[in-house]
Amino acid sequence: MDIRKVKKLIEMLEQSGVSEIEIHEGEESVRISRQSSIAPPVQTVVQIPAVATEQAATDTGQVNSESEGHVIKAPMVGIFYAGPSPDKPAFVERGQNVMKGDVLCIIEAMKIMNQIETDFSGVIGKVMVENGEPVEYGQPLFSIREA
Repeated sequence: MDIRKVKKLIEMLEQSGVSEIEIHEGEESVRISRQSSIAPPVQTVVQIPAVATEQAATDTGQVNSESEGHVIKAPMVGIFYAGPSPDKPAFVERGQNVMKGDVLCIIEAMKIMNQIETDFSGVIGKVMVENGEPVEYGQPLFSIREA
């Protein structure tokens, strides 16, 4: 595959809200994905079986939002931080009441700290991510029950 095409794909990915793209051209395949600083941002792959993609979807920890209450999902790829700094307590804990607009956590993406606020008032039912873990776009972070 031509390197100019790969560069163009990278530019398109940066300008869009898409977190990953995979292109197949004959025997060649390229996957470009936005990852945290832990993983390399560009990977070249020979072939990816469909089974691997389905397995990855089940490994992301997706939950049934109907049984868990209102689910707050990661709006971006990054590193999850429960509190404002390592020596400070978490913004929220299980069983805590929250109001719409309260800060739930921080997601660090590209060295920028993004405060994640709740769009729902209620009680924190579950915190689904550990402090310092990488998160994917759309990954469930919290469940909130009505108070």
